[in-house]
Amino acid sequence: MATEMTTNVSEKNESLLKSAWMIAVVIIFSKLAGFFRDIVTANFYGAGLVSDAYFYAYQIPSLALILLGGVGGPFHSAVVSVFSKLIPSDALKADEKVNKLFNTCITASFVVFLILGLLIFIFSDVIMGFIISKGSTQLIDIASLHLKIMTPVFVVGGLVGIYYGVLVSFKKFLIPNISPSLMSLAIIIVLSLCKQDEKGIMLAIATMIGGFAQFLFQLPKIKQLGFKFKPNLNIKNNIEFKNILELLFPAILSSTVGQVYIYVDMFFASSLQEGAWSAIGYANRVYQFPVGILVTAFLVPLFPLFSRLVADKNLNDVKYYFNKGVGLLNFACFPILIGIVLLAHDAVRFVFERGAFNANATLMVTEALLFLSVSLLPYVFRDSITRLYYAFNDSKTPFYVAFSSILLKVLLNWFMVPMLGIGGITLSTSLVTLWNAVILGFLIRKKIRLGMTKYFIDLTKLFIAAGLTYGISFVAYQWIKLLSLPLIINLFLAFFIICIVYVAFVLLFKIEYAQELFERIKAKCIK
Repeated sequence: MATEMTTNVSEKNESLLKSAWMIAVVIIFSKLAGFFRDIVTANFYGAGLVSDAYFYAYQIPSLALILLGGVGGPFHSAVVSVFSKLIPSDALKADEKVNKLFNTCITASFVVFLILGLLIFIFSDVIMGFIISKGSTQLIDIASLHLKIMTPVFVVGGLVGIYYGVLVSFKKFLIPNISPSLMSLAIIIVLSLCKQDEKGIMLAIATMIGGFAQFLFQLPKIKQLGFKFKPNLNIKNNIEFKNILELLFPAILSSTVGQVYIYVDMFFASSLQEGAWSAIGYANRVYQFPVGILVTAFLVPLFPLFSRLVADKNLNDVKYYFNKGVGLLNFACFPILIGIVLLAHDAVRFVFERGAFNANATLMVTEALLFLSVSLLPYVFRDSITRLYYAFNDSKTPFYVAFSSILLKVLLNWFMVPMLGIGGITLSTSLVTLWNAVILGFLIRKKIRLGMTKYFIDLTKLFIAAGLTYGISFVAYQWIKLLSLPLIINLFLAFFIICIVYVAFVLLFKIEYAQELFERIKAKCIK
């Protein structure tokens, strides 16, 4: 019996790692497309008035498409939590009950988001004037125009999230993770085809095209899984739909609270120098490039697993996979953190500094990125444990925790922005993320005892390994720069040294999951 249980755990672990690697490859492609999109955008717009206006306006459609409807968003998470319990693990197509519930969700989402989209279109000038009240009249007018153009993206956000959730419930991980790259490709193509003096509203138009491309890209696979589109509003006495709403509304409120943080930042950023909000946006995209790959690659396959294990009341496996998953994420995050602290300015200069993106923009982005990097480990833990709450059908606790932090965010910005400028905004974000992670970690004990003593011991060892690695890498990078090599080679050599030294220290400290990962990689290479 013990041998059988060990075999099952080993098979699940192997399957989890395979899914994570497969998703990571797809996400790398998506993130590369997004990274190239940012390079093209920075080249065209730099960090100035028009880019600020676009990034201010984009926060509203992105609320629907990315925060609410994206992978890991409330629609995706609520659908996975409910549908994964209705769909047998070996099912190839949706049955009639699942199909009917799917159409109820689609119809209700479309109606609600259409009404909200019309209101946003009509009152775009009022919305932008309120959010960036400290900005100039010209900035508000341009932002309002961009918002009107991008409003249709808001309508499809919930639909995209439902599609993602259904596909993940059927273990179709690739399409949801490929889909976001279509937005990036649309922006790259549109900007590449227009001339510099025609740029104006083209970024907003490209964003609208990309949003609809994400929506349409899902359709063939959805139909292949047996779903037929028959709009209905069968919401009365519908237990499954009620379960989705019970998860969805608090999760939407929680994500909206997260968006409130952004609106608070937008308010304070509008009083800073021109290009400040663009710089914060670019810094966040650089930050999300590696972190998004890691978090999404592990949490997309882990979340439905959490949901099934919780439904089976198998809390020991929940504990095992949570601690191992977050531990592996921490292990992978430290080299990224060291790389940001050591190489941020040179990396931003290499990637962005061309065209309209000048040396001053490089300094602004670097400053924002350095303070944002403080949130890396809390970000990983917060997102991981939030999925665990959702697996327990509890989206209220993450909402209450996030909601309680709004005042903290305002106070931190009020205190830090006058002293640190752009850095004050991103540092306050990092501190709020840390606060939320700590509170969520404390409250989860009401549902499950995660037994995290070993987790914190390993985390301490990782901190020591990272500190030693930074010291050695700092000295090595000074020597590398004396060689007068091209900047890209300097950056590559420095990060290679970071990874080699860091892994050596981690193996020396005998951290179990890191050793296991190393042995697996070694075995694959030998094979």
